[in-house]
Amino acid sequence: MKILKLVFRNLIGNGLKTWLNVFVLSIAFVLIIFMQAILQGWDRQAMSDTVKWEIADGQYWNANYDPFDPFTLDSAVSIIPKQLVNQYETGQVEPVLIVAGTIYPSGRSMPVLMKGIRSGQQLLELPTSLLMNPTDSADIPAIIGSNMAHQSGLTENDIVTLRWRDANGTFEARDIRIAGVFRTFVPTVDAGQIWLPLDILQKITLNSGKVSLLVKSKEVSVVPVDGWNFKDVDELTRPLRETLRSKTVGQSVFYVIFLLLALLAVFDTQTLSIFYRQREIGTFVALGMTKKEVMGLFTLEGTMNAILAIALGAVYGVPMFLYFAVNGIPMPSGTSDFGVAIADKIYPAFPPKPIIGTILFIILITAWVSYLPARKIVKMNPTDAIKGKIQ
Repeated sequence: MKILKLVFRNLIGNGLKTWLNVFVLSIAFVLIIFMQAILQGWDRQAMSDTVKWEIADGQYWNANYDPFDPFTLDSAVSIIPKQLVNQYETGQVEPVLIVAGTIYPSGRSMPVLMKGIRSGQQLLELPTSLLMNPTDSADIPAIIGSNMAHQSGLTENDIVTLRWRDANGTFEARDIRIAGVFRTFVPTVDAGQIWLPLDILQKITLNSGKVSLLVKSKEVSVVPVDGWNFKDVDELTRPLRETLRSKTVGQSVFYVIFLLLALLAVFDTQTLSIFYRQREIGTFVALGMTKKEVMGLFTLEGTMNAILAIALGAVYGVPMFLYFAVNGIPMPSGTSDFGVAIADKIYPAFPPKPIIGTILFIILITAWVSYLPARKIVKMNPTDAIKGKIQ
């Protein structure tokens, strides 16, 4: 307790130097936690939206289906396996048929993926109720995402020509009507895609009863199905998690820069403190303290900078964190055009584990930086130190 009082008295005695070190460290502390929280919040939102709009509880893929190879789409269709027919009839499994096509908005061609889904499905967030075709209309209804609408220049109730190749290899074309434009932050259900009623797409492509993949709900148990490969949520979201992980690595560069700037100030202060306080060090040794105890005292002084910085950072950091956690951080328009799920606002998440880890890391690294110059005390001669001689 006496050592802590002595450490606190010495820190206060340093005046402005102490508070400058504490303030710089607190900025590094707050920024590191805040940037981690942004990535945590982005991760949670992106994962949640992707699951709601596209994955549900996993997907069965036709064995020939490869989302990165459009040439496999023609052969990657088959009838719904008998093991999942009952779940299909009860809406616990939703089939999707995927066919390559081309639209011609404003006289230009644009490749698209035609995706057929049942208009009454409730498993995904897609507004498929808009695909219900009125009995007095001969148009094929379709829905597209807001990014797709922006890229193609299409709006609700626009008519556009759609061309495709059916199962026999014959090119066909029909006009479709944009029945609705939905807004989503998941580019894999938006960019370059047109959603059509499943029964109509099966009919016009001569793929009666055939689908490319099956989306299942949590109530459906995973069973092995010949000719189909099951992809769980972890596997389907791996590219998204890898993208976010790369962002974390990139941001770690900024963490290092912030921390180095703060630790440099602590290191310089401790080095100069030992240089100018040689008489004080010699007096401590003369009064019975060992050199190692004096070295520990100076190391503790440097470490207290980190503790005070955490307290100061909490004073202005906690209100800022609470504000952005409730109101979110607005993102510039067009950020989701890069193929990553980004909402209009990112709500930072502050789980305790990374916060505690950051606090402990800053305290330990500050203690280490404070210890480096304090090692010089062991080599000092107490008599020369009392005389103020430079070692």
